[in-house]
Order: sequence, then C-alpha cells, then structure tokens
Amino acid sequence: MELAQISLNAEDFDQAFMASLRRYGFAALIHHPLDDGRVQRIYEAWRAFFGSGAASAYAMDPEAQDGYFSPDQAESARGFRQRDYKEYFQYYPWGRCPDFLQSDLNAHFEAAVALGARLLRCIAEQLPATITAQLTEPLCTMIEQSGQSMLRVLHYPTFPAEETLLRAAPHEDINLLTLLPSADGPGLELQLRSGEWISVPNRAGQLIVNVGDMLQEATAGYLPSTTHRVAVSDLSQPIPSRMALPMFLHPRPEVVLSSRYTASEYLSQRLDELRLK
Repeated sequence: MELAQISLNAEDFDQAFMASLRRYGFAALIHHPLDDGRVQRIYEAWRAFFGSGAASAYAMDPEAQDGYFSPDQAESARGFRQRDYKEYFQYYPWGRCPDFLQSDLNAHFEAAVALGARLLRCIAEQLPATITAQLTEPLCTMIEQSGQSMLRVLHYPTFPAEETLLRAAPHEDINLLTLLPSADGPGLELQLRSGEWISVPNRAGQLIVNVGDMLQEATAGYLPSTTHRVAVSDLSQPIPSRMALPMFLHPRPEVVLSSRYTASEYLSQRLDELRLK
C-alpha cells in the first residue's frame, strides 16, 4: 500500500486530494507550482553551509524560535526523551538568515504560502456544513499575515553503521498544513490507523502535503493529523546524510481553533512538550 500520486491539474483533483487527506492525513501531489530546481539549489547550498560550521553564528533564539538548531538543541518528539539526530535552520521572512542564502529560501517560502492558501481553500470547500459552521474564519485566511508560518531547512547528518540514533521519532506536526518537497533521500514513513508503518516513496518532483494538529483541532477531528517518522531501513551500513525542506503553515496567534485553544495557546503547549521553550 502506498500513497497514490495526485495531479494538481486533474479534473477530479479536489475530490482525490480530500479523499487522501481523510484516509491517510497525507497526500502526494505532482504537477504543482513549487520549483524543484530551486529546492535542489537550496539543498546543495545549505548542505555546504551546515558543513562549514558557520551556522553556529545564527544560534537559535529561544523566544523567536528562528535560526540554527544544532543536534544538541533539536526537538524530541512528544513522549520521547532522546532528541532527534538532526540539525536545522528555521526561516521566517522577519528572522535571521545569511544574505547569500536568502533569495532562494524566500522565493520558496512565498510560493509555498500561496500554494498552501490554495490547498486550504480546496479543503474548506469540501468540509461538511457542520464542520464549516464551527470554524471561526475561513481556513485560508487563518494563515494570512500570521508571521508564524515557518520554513525549516533540515539536515540529517550521516552516522555509522549499528548506531541507534533517531532521525525523527514518531510524531505529529503542530501546525495547520505541511508542504514537503522531495527530500534528497528516502526515510519518511507514516502510520496507518491499523498501526502498520508504510514508506512514503521519495519521488522526484513530488510534494507531500499533510494535516497538522491545528487543522485536526479546527475540524473537530474530521481531518486526521497522522503520526509519521523519518526511519533508517538498514542499520548494517553507514547512513548517508539527508536534506529536507518542510514548510509549516501556521495560523495567526489570535486565531481561535476551537473552544479549547487559540493558535497561540496550542503552539505554546506543544513547544513546552518538545522542550523548545
């Protein structure tokens, strides 16, 4: 069993996209507008940047949550004490970024926000009336001028054979919607409702879209936020490094997700759980 690819140009895209999100919490899109060549340039440039050691000059700001997170500062999944073995740079348009790396990063950020708004409109148009009536505002406007949407440049370092390090322990995303272009190596897996883990094929030009906890909360569970992980299939061999570029679409802090949470309250609670505050 695997995610079927869905063309953004298909006549039945809206229905197929929603059906995949309902079943898996994930969808695999092709013929999307995000520039794969730009993504590959970002991977190449940032792999070199991480390797140079220069990222430490942009050490993460605990309040703003922007900048460079070393492997010693990386998040640990809820319920896990061990930190994920990764390093990453969290980019916000208002935050810090090396000038020579910003152009491609910002262009991708803007394109991803525009596509995310389009996908949220698509989702909203297919929600049952009972769910729509509970929304405090349209899904697509929740991310307008939020200042919280974040692009993460992820590097999973190589490590020796037989190590039992976690690249990304099983977790769910906090935000509304995540857009993930093809990584430069395999590893992403999602958990079915049966408990079985399935691999998400890492196909060139593919865009993985997944539901986050905030969208699950806002739709009263109609759309599931699915547990996923980044796994290593063969620990008997040295594990090569891996780059990924998830875009996390967040609502404005004051957006009311449900009777239980605003977006700000929800995010603060989860950052505490991830040991990032």
